[in-house]
Amino acid sequence: VQLVESGGGLVQPGGSLRLSCTASAIRSIFTIAAAGWYRQAPGKQRELVASISRLGSTSYADSVKGRFTISKNNARNTLYLQMDSLSPEDTAVYYCNYGTAEALSRQDFESWGQGTQVTVSS
Repeated sequence: VQLVESGGGLVQPGGSLRLSCTASAIRSIFTIAAAGWYRQAPGKQRELVASISRLGSTSYADSVKGRFTISKNNARNTLYLQMDSLSPEDTAVYYCNYGTAEALSRQDFESWGQGTQVTVSS
């Protein structure tokens, strides 16, 4: 499955962005696997910020809880991350991936997409 992330950009503190992740090759992948959004800031390890189960249950890192919302459109094979009240600390490259809940937690994937850069700055 090829994953293509998009929607990043430069935004001022307090602003919003919506990221998209489109999966190809396997139809309805997000109905058979959990999915998550990750981010990696310069000099830091990649971290899981939000996940969604195949049935739609969501989970968030404490740092984004109440500001980010993960969702998906199964018919479009697309995963979303709505990011509100952005701060400079959210600056990072954002990635998506899919798998079991354990795989999401361990970041145990065969590959990653190219990611999308989010920069929060005035």
